Amino acid sequence: MTAAMPGDVIDRRQFLRTCSAAAYAGAKLQGQDHERPNVVLIVVDNLGLDLGCYGNTVIKTPHLDALAADGVRMTHAFCTTSSCSPSRSVILTGQYAHANGMYGLQHAYHHFASFDHVRSLPTILPDAGYRTARIGKLHVGPESVYRFDEALEADSRNPVEMAERSREFMGGDGPFFLHFGPYDPHRGRPFNSWPEPNPFANRPEGYRGVETVEYRTEDVTVPAFLTDTPETRAELAQYYQAISRVDQGVGRLVEILKETGKYDNTVVVFLSDNGSAFPGALATLYEPGMRLPCIVRSPEQKRRGIACDAMINWADIAPTIADFAGVGAETEQFQGRSFREAIANESPAGWDEIYASHTFHEVTMYQPMRVFRGRRFKLIWNIVHDQDLSFPRDIEESSTMQSLSRNGVERIGKRRLRDLRRRPEFELFDLENDPGETNNLADDQGSRDVLDELTTKVRQFQERTSDPWIIAWGDHKGLAVVEKH
Repeated sequence: MTAAMPGDVIDRRQFLRTCSAAAYAGAKLQGQDHERPNVVLIVVDNLGLDLGCYGNTVIKTPHLDALAADGVRMTHAFCTTSSCSPSRSVILTGQYAHANGMYGLQHAYHHFASFDHVRSLPTILPDAGYRTARIGKLHVGPESVYRFDEALEADSRNPVEMAERSREFMGGDGPFFLHFGPYDPHRGRPFNSWPEPNPFANRPEGYRGVETVEYRTEDVTVPAFLTDTPETRAELAQYYQAISRVDQGVGRLVEILKETGKYDNTVVVFLSDNGSAFPGALATLYEPGMRLPCIVRSPEQKRRGIACDAMINWADIAPTIADFAGVGAETEQFQGRSFREAIANESPAGWDEIYASHTFHEVTMYQPMRVFRGRRFKLIWNIVHDQDLSFPRDIEESSTMQSLSRNGVERIGKRRLRDLRRRPEFELFDLENDPGETNNLADDQGSRDVLDELTTKVRQFQERTSDPWIIAWGDHKGLAVVEKH
């Protein structure tokens, strides 16, 4: 059999779109309106729960707040791995990173990539007649797995420009899927510009079409997981400014959807790939690293502006979008499940636990963790627990981190710095009584039954998802699962 050439793939997609369009037309002639919605997936970079609609009273995010008011704000949404590339691979494939092969960062010498046989939303949705395009940051590979019809060009630090460059694509005929990836509020270089921290690409001259929104250091809210220092406050002020830039880009994108007459039939999903680039968040699976914003706006919603407490994770995003698109939320490769029906209610039944799987960030940061997170208890299994851990380079070099070293500060928030550097094999937290995750109950005899129950759940999760790291338990019971592939 001759391998398909790129032109063959494009022709096949066009044929499928033509067939799909004919099916829609036939359904309408019979009085059935099965028009499929457009989908806009907005994946921002290194944003924690730092939006007005998530309770931050200082930051100015009116457009995202308005999107939440017209949709559903998920209050218990989690990434599965707190690192850009692997997290984005989970979002687009519906598979945990240990299953799709994107164990760590994709770019440069890190060079992680998904397995060739994996399919992603941009290769699944064309089978249902969708046009696909991406703009801004994608940060996954290989291209054959994550191939879009179009790669639009814009400054990924200017989301307003990104929105304008997306206009022609969104205004075309037929249903579309747009992956919109602002690079903000990711740190930029130089990571450490102390004593005037500005590592978030905030330029004095600003960005064309973007109103510069500045914040005073005395006004920012220092989260409990950080230490309140002048350097931390200065960096948070710059981080806020980058978030306000994202907000304006989302606002312009929504305006264009309305101007082109597409908004009323468009599903908009807004989320962040992982937590903010501050110590104790990015590259950890503590709450600041994995509990993230997720806003969903759907044309079919009857109740708008609600908060939904269903526990979802990023493995659920692809099956949910596939469900909206009518291509089947039960696609065989999906390891998550669709929450399309769940967002109709504030507290839907059956959404009370999630799992997470982190292996690498940078190639030198081998820090495999597997996590169970329920309503009350959370278990982190640190598979490699007998070595000192490093932070991502942008955090190590940040003014926030460097100020702690210069001043001999031994704590980051309520945690000891040494506890972030070296972690025990198991960390068990009672989140109801210890939301800051500082009291490890793993060695508490009174919590032994809980520990046993949750370690069993983690192993069962690994078995279900063919996790190669199941052999790290040491009894080799997982080998049969791994060898299936």
